Amino acid sequence: MSSVTVIGGGVVGLTTSLELARAGHRVTCLRDRAVEDTVSRVAGGLWFPYHVEPRDLVGRWGRETLEVLRSLAASEGEATGVRLQEGTFVHRGEADLWWADGLERRWARPDELPPGAPAASIVTVPLVDTGRLLPWLEASCAGLGVLLERGHLASPAALADLEADLVVMCAGQGSGPLVGGDDDLIGGRGQVVQLANPGLTRWVVDDENPAGLSYVLPHRDGVLCGGTDDVNSVAPEPDPHIEAAILARCTALVPELAGAEIIGRAVGWRPVAPSVRLVRIQVAGRDVITNYGHGGAGVTLAWGCAAEVVRLADAG
Repeated sequence: MSSVTVIGGGVVGLTTSLELARAGHRVTCLRDRAVEDTVSRVAGGLWFPYHVEPRDLVGRWGRETLEVLRSLAASEGEATGVRLQEGTFVHRGEADLWWADGLERRWARPDELPPGAPAASIVTVPLVDTGRLLPWLEASCAGLGVLLERGHLASPAALADLEADLVVMCAGQGSGPLVGGDDDLIGGRGQVVQLANPGLTRWVVDDENPAGLSYVLPHRDGVLCGGTDDVNSVAPEPDPHIEAAILARCTALVPELAGAEIIGRAVGWRPVAPSVRLVRIQVAGRDVITNYGHGGAGVTLAWGCAAEVVRLADAG
């Protein structure tokens, strides 16, 4: 058993902390913001490997996470916010379903196609309400003795002051500066708008929409509509013109949303890298396992990557 400090308290950091504690390590999770203010809280929560590489590892980590989410949906779905939900994945070219092995899926009938969609798959995957999952992860960590602390690290040198045998870097977009720089890690700005749910249960994803990335994800407390993936913008506040375009796209796909009340809006940055950074390295003389760069797939890969971190930690 070793002492481990996990940097970051979103879905990746909390899941990693939980799995390390389950493996017998003494864990501190250090985060610089409350869980409701993390990028994970803005996430749509659909199990789908969006904007993340490499495919071979993503496929393995995604399948491992899928099995955990299926188990949570069956045993603790109400508490965790995880449910298995059928939805529609739109195809506007040749269908590339490399990620769909082992999923319950079929081709959509003509009467099931969203307006203007030439083809689609009907797929059943986990849909996660992060507003419930994140507090559940916090409580589960605390129940296993994980110390949940607030703090901010300003530079890689600050890692040397941590009282731990091992550091695990799960700070998403903030990880790059703390490992001495990662010039290939960029932020993909995602803007969403939440509508009152008019009774929808099925999700829709149209990531090849010529008008822009489009998804409609119905949760208990509303329907999350998106979105954007802009690596050139750092605007921290929702843009009303972008919001209007998102609503136009989503309402075109799901006409039942027309006139639905806006109940929330948010912006977050996906930590996008050429590949997920999951390796063991040395930073400021410390052993560090990096676990960041999950793009738009933090929820999709969290448990698979956490298991990989445990393997690296136990290997020494």
